[in-house]
Amino acid sequence: MEKSEYKSWSVVIASTFSFTICFMIWMVFAVIGIPIKEALALNETEFGLLIAMPVLTGSLIRLPMGMWTDRFGGRIVFFILMLSTVIPIWLISYATVYWQFLVLSLFVGVAGGSFTVGIAYCARWFKKERQGLAMGIFGAGNTGAAVTKLVAPLIVVAYGWTMVPKVYAVLMLITAILFWFFSFTDKSHSAASSITIKQQLAVLKDPRVWRYSQYYSIVFGGYVALSLWMTKYYITEYGFDLKTAALLAVAFSLPGGMLRALGGYFSDKFGAHTVTWWVLWVSLVCLFFLSYPPTEIVITTIDGPKSFHLGLGAITFTIIMFTMGIAFAVGKASVFKYISDDYPNNIGVVSGVVGLAGGLGGFILPILFGALVDLTGVRSSAFMFMFGIIWTSLMWMYFSEVRPVHAERDFYRIPGSERIALTRREVN
Repeated sequence: MEKSEYKSWSVVIASTFSFTICFMIWMVFAVIGIPIKEALALNETEFGLLIAMPVLTGSLIRLPMGMWTDRFGGRIVFFILMLSTVIPIWLISYATVYWQFLVLSLFVGVAGGSFTVGIAYCARWFKKERQGLAMGIFGAGNTGAAVTKLVAPLIVVAYGWTMVPKVYAVLMLITAILFWFFSFTDKSHSAASSITIKQQLAVLKDPRVWRYSQYYSIVFGGYVALSLWMTKYYITEYGFDLKTAALLAVAFSLPGGMLRALGGYFSDKFGAHTVTWWVLWVSLVCLFFLSYPPTEIVITTIDGPKSFHLGLGAITFTIIMFTMGIAFAVGKASVFKYISDDYPNNIGVVSGVVGLAGGLGGFILPILFGALVDLTGVRSSAFMFMFGIIWTSLMWMYFSEVRPVHAERDFYRIPGSERIALTRREVN
């Protein structure tokens, strides 16, 4: 293996491992938030805010992180980011009132900014035709959400929830040190120092950036929100204990992270548009079934009234969530394939904008899920809301991407002389 290729793969492996740990920490309130909710007697909206606070910081910091990565390089930015979270993570164990948890969770949320840093850092070590795979492998660090659901409940059961932040703080410190020793710096990957912040932010005027942000707010924002929400959903909807509920929730979180590399491969092969289009359709179908609340129907027959129960059992529900987890995993990679294709010189900034939108989706959705449950009393209202969002995105994608492609294809099927005449009329 050539030295340059060795460095490329070492960077991807070190970054992926580090991102996995960062994501574990970013999602930690999905597990420890449940005993905290009971101890502080929080309602659903307050619980939604608690688990979403780290996502807020991790979202807002993504744009500046992307800009700093373009300017200074991913290695140093990633390293400092991880070190900055160690003390706040440790202090969670000593919080006693609601506002303290909210403030500390904001600082812990910095770990979520690692995605924007790592995605740009890894992509630049590979040629364009392999960037989708490289970014997909790095994005598999989303499995940290599943790892937290497997590891954290065991620590809670054995030692209490306060031990989880202490273990995670030590783990983050070790990870930062390992990352520094197994990663590399290439000064040619950094943006020229003459490029101003205004020039970097010029991408905000591009409508494609906002469209990709909308897609990512679903496949990533929805993934984060549901990863945070599912453990409690299994407990309240199906009556499982914390350990079992967290284990079942892994059926959504695990494929949602591990199969992102597969999404990168498909995106390299079939194109970002085609893959994203089908991802949204599969997600829409899954959410159609998930949205239907448990229902009791009474029918009057000749033998008297008969009642029927309609609703998803735990097994069927888990299978559908597993399917949607796969779709989201593929979609997270395909959206970033759009970015590497369209913005090869601004990957950090654009991925920061898109990542910010996705993270904000992960912040806002859990709060809305809790508010909808408080208002309607229907737990599946969360899926109803997401169904509407994806339907809107599909319509946007159709009118902005699918329909123009079909129109152009039809235009070039017109005989040459007629096409020229039509073009002249349009110009006049």
